[in-house]
Amino acid sequence: MEIILLIKIVILGIVEGLTEFLPVSSTGHLIIVGDVLEYTGERANTFEIFIQLGAIFGVLWHYRARVLELAAHALRPREFQFLARLFIAFLPAAILGLLTHGYIKAYLFNPLTVAGALVVGGAVILLVERWYRHHNARVHDIDNMSYLDALKVGIAQMFSLFPGVSRAGATIIGGLLAGLSRTTATEFSFFLAIPIMFAATFFDLYQSAELLSVADIAPFAIGFGVAFITAVIVVRTFLVYVGRHTFRPFAWYRIVFGLAVGAYYW
Repeated sequence: MEIILLIKIVILGIVEGLTEFLPVSSTGHLIIVGDVLEYTGERANTFEIFIQLGAIFGVLWHYRARVLELAAHALRPREFQFLARLFIAFLPAAILGLLTHGYIKAYLFNPLTVAGALVVGGAVILLVERWYRHHNARVHDIDNMSYLDALKVGIAQMFSLFPGVSRAGATIIGGLLAGLSRTTATEFSFFLAIPIMFAATFFDLYQSAELLSVADIAPFAIGFGVAFITAVIVVRTFLVYVGRHTFRPFAWYRIVFGLAVGAYYW
């Protein structure tokens, strides 16, 4: 493997792990960074989809005790109700994604659309933060969420299908609007990432299977590992952060970064 290719793979793995669970859009950052690194094309797009699995396993590792409990006791009332809420929240984006996947990948995966979504998403976060300051959170534990709360988060997640919006950002902000506390909205966003990202990743890999070869195993494995390690660190750090701070810094980052990207590519 060429050293230049290895460097690109490591950088993209770090970017994926850093941004997947923050409200800044991992897809948007991967599109932009991949363009800057001149790592583009259908195989590069498939690589960027694949390393999302590394980030997902980072969440699975962090919540491994709860995940094992859910798997072992799925029919107990507490676990069954939690899985049902995840399924309800999963459905809206899954259905819309199946219907629009081809169009989104063909027409919206470019730096300018991402730049616009980053700016608009940042403005939305600032508006919601201003609203949230005057409203007390109603739900402080994911086990106390209602099915309607889960549906609201699921509807919010539909907006994340637009590259640059951010799946984490959409679900967390949707959770805040539904009355969840910051920590509860963030934790539910992490759990919801597991089914939606597994579904999206394997669907995309299935469609791109003919592009892959044995030579792709090493770079894909390295990118997966880097994304996994980075995601584990980010998930733990982010949960501590949201217990004490707002999401405004991420909103301003999105706006500044989006404007800079838009100006550069314009």
